[in-house]
Amino acid sequence: MSHTDEVTLHDLHPAADSIREDVLEGLSARPKHLPPKYFYDARGASLFERITTLDEYYPTRTELDILDTHADEMADAIGPDVHLIEFGSGSGLKTRLLLRALHSPSAYSPVDISRRQLVDFAADIARECPDLQVLPVCADYTSEMSLPEPDARPARRVAFFPGSSIGNFRPPHATAFLRRVRNLCGSAGALLIGVDLDKDPAILERAYNDDDGVTAAFNLNMLIRLNRDVGTDFDTAAFRHEAFYDAERQRIEMRLLCTQASRVTIPDPAGESPEIFELDIGDHITTEYSYKYSRSGFQEMAQKAGWKSARFWTDARSWFGIWLLEAG
Repeated sequence: MSHTDEVTLHDLHPAADSIREDVLEGLSARPKHLPPKYFYDARGASLFERITTLDEYYPTRTELDILDTHADEMADAIGPDVHLIEFGSGSGLKTRLLLRALHSPSAYSPVDISRRQLVDFAADIARECPDLQVLPVCADYTSEMSLPEPDARPARRVAFFPGSSIGNFRPPHATAFLRRVRNLCGSAGALLIGVDLDKDPAILERAYNDDDGVTAAFNLNMLIRLNRDVGTDFDTAAFRHEAFYDAERQRIEMRLLCTQASRVTIPDPAGESPEIFELDIGDHITTEYSYKYSRSGFQEMAQKAGWKSARFWTDARSWFGIWLLEAG
């Protein structure tokens, strides 16, 4: 039976009030921060797709090469008739490689916070795979969420989390996220996850500071999105993108650096007095961490979250790794 005309969005997108609360919390903190999940409006998602094609940005092409080389092995290890759940589906290049290799998957649920891109992508996959039930979920996958049930009972749930997005979580939060995925997939579940491995800091810093300024535009676009969706009044001309490697914490830190004194107003939806934040020259707002892991360090964290390592694939330079984790 064809499922081409049966794509229905499971919409759990956070409301504007929820976004406002995140902004208030982040700007009240020391140091100030904003959640990276708010990068991905339609323009942000498009800018990120451009980033993945840049010469400086190695993670996407390296992970794609690993998937292209080993997709059949991954599919054999995952098994048939699975419900594949992908967090942060994006444009779906990696998804297509995996779906083509999988043995008769029962359903596919892409989960993404960018609603427009998600709807278009889910429709494309449904057209390309008419026998596959596509069940998209618009949600913040960093929070608890429910999943739609496929018509056909799957052999098991298997999560797919490519792109090394696990690196955007601080280690305790990464462990908590992996534990939530373990609970979502169940005792028979599995997780196929991409992880950026620790390497020469010069290579890492270059990947987040491209010559064309695409990453800078992506970073600043978060402020444009918040101005539109929350009603803030960030002056984007008062901020500059910067990214550097913190060797002690094994992470890239991406920031918006305040280059001139700036005031940010956050309106109250009920019409009460707005919240106002003052920023001085040199103040910064952290927008993303990207942790880099050793092989042993990641496996230890996964084990704490209830997973055991079943298979591991990497590239010739050991710059990037893909693990298949089984529920422990």
